Amino acid sequence: MVILYILYLLIFFIIAMIGTICVKIKLSGMNIKDFIDFILAINDLDNLYVFSKKNKEMTEHEKVIFLKEAEKIFSIFEKIPSMIWEDEYAKYEQVLETYKNIRVLRWADANV
Repeated sequence: MVILYILYLLIFFIIAMIGTICVKIKLSGMNIKDFIDFILAINDLDNLYVFSKKNKEMTEHEKVIFLKEAEKIFSIFEKIPSMIWEDEYAKYEQVLETYKNIRVLRWADANV
């Protein structure tokens, strides 16, 4: 019987913590779905950051994939206040710089 009470108490605390987190996210002006997408996008940003260091070695197909994935990341990060992801800013800036370089090169190749 005591174990059942402890289990109920743990479930109550877990639900209360999740509720508190959701309320804090909403009070900061974000949607919960956007915040979850942001958490998942941080891993993608790390992958793109590593990939962006190989900019000179990318094939055309890899560049197209990089552009599409970077655009997804940028749209997710725009929805989140910058103070939350300031630790990731250097990676974001590197990916953005590589994105701009690829776009300029593709634009120049299309106009030749």
